[in-house]
Amino acid sequence: MPKVLVVDDQKNMCRTVAMLLRGAGYEVEEATDGDTAIDLGAKGAYDVVLTDLKLGNRDGMDVLRAVKEASAMTEVIVMTAFATIESAVEAMRIGAFDYIQKPFSEQELLVKTAKAAENRRLSGTVSLLASEFRERYRFESIIGRSQAIREILGRIVKIAPTDATVLITGESGTGKELVARAIHANSKRAQRPFVPVNCAAITETLLESELFGHARGAFTGAIAARKGLFEEAEGGTFFFDEIAETPMSFQAKLLRAIQEGEVRRVGENKGIKVDVRIIAATNQDLLTSIAEKRFRQDLYYRLNVARFQLPGLRDRREDIPLLAQFFMDKFRKKMSLDARFGDGVVEALTTHDFPGNIRELENMIEQAVALAGNGLIQRDDLPLAPASRPGPSAGRTLADVVDVAEKTAIETALRDAEGSREKAAELLGISPTTLWRKMTRFNITY
Repeated sequence: MPKVLVVDDQKNMCRTVAMLLRGAGYEVEEATDGDTAIDLGAKGAYDVVLTDLKLGNRDGMDVLRAVKEASAMTEVIVMTAFATIESAVEAMRIGAFDYIQKPFSEQELLVKTAKAAENRRLSGTVSLLASEFRERYRFESIIGRSQAIREILGRIVKIAPTDATVLITGESGTGKELVARAIHANSKRAQRPFVPVNCAAITETLLESELFGHARGAFTGAIAARKGLFEEAEGGTFFFDEIAETPMSFQAKLLRAIQEGEVRRVGENKGIKVDVRIIAATNQDLLTSIAEKRFRQDLYYRLNVARFQLPGLRDRREDIPLLAQFFMDKFRKKMSLDARFGDGVVEALTTHDFPGNIRELENMIEQAVALAGNGLIQRDDLPLAPASRPGPSAGRTLADVVDVAEKTAIETALRDAEGSREKAAELLGISPTTLWRKMTRFNITY
């Protein structure tokens, strides 16, 4: 839905134009003075801005310049009376998309706004790939030209300036933290801390203390009061990675912290106000987790305000050559080694399913660069599924091989742990929840 800012110091006119545009399906904000319009326009969060040229103590030209400086892709339509046609032409010379002369009809307003919104969409599709765009929005680590990546970049630009809570879903290794960092970097909180926490890496007993802090003497070993990570993130962004790994008891306290904007240290009764933006990520289907009573429904709705679903690498194969070259350049520089891809290597990479997604590709390239004896990386140097081999292994992908190995490892760990899931999870280096999910997937009963 295109987002439009309407600027006019005549309140009735501003309200009427906004009402017509909302009726046509646009998301509309209003400003009835130049200073407010400049502040809003400077955030660069609009597809189209309609501004009157005469705004009392400010000029519509000032709004135009502020909008274009913040976002060159935003289209501006100036509204003008007959006496200021010359000024409208000057506005177009310095970057306005079009002008509309008062009084205008509803049809003329909607036609010109639609053209501006479409032009913004088309220019955005092209600009998302430009190096200037990536440098401006700090997207250097989000590599790709696929339609899926274009849509993600476009949504980041729109969502980042707001304070909306964000939920990022997708398989492991798809770049969820990169998206979270990009949102933070383009938000008004960019100069404040970005605090990431991997919920699966902290034990249940320590999770509350780590995040909310604790009072002196709250438990054995708490020899001094300590701030939690929530307080450390004051004014910035808090990123919960693998949010589905948190226990239900903690989820209730987290929900309250998000709703009330305050935390309570372990061992204290007094709440502490905190101002943080929440971004959460998971590789699990939260609706399934809710149905299985492993995740709170009310917390899900609180987190799922702005949603990003990241595709697996196999669903954006056209990006694999770009990513492979990116990692090649990165590790050649890091290791001070000269390496290059041999014939057919990149083509072979694009046919691989990459169950570990981008992280698997990165590790694969790092290993290949390190072990490339003569600097030339051949297909056999990469742990890819065989292109074609006769016999019983034909048609068997690397994903199949990984599944068999994973299932065998889980069954072995369960036997060694005498059926204890907790001990087996510890042996495997994963959480009990992850182990349970994998046992369900492989139909392992023990």
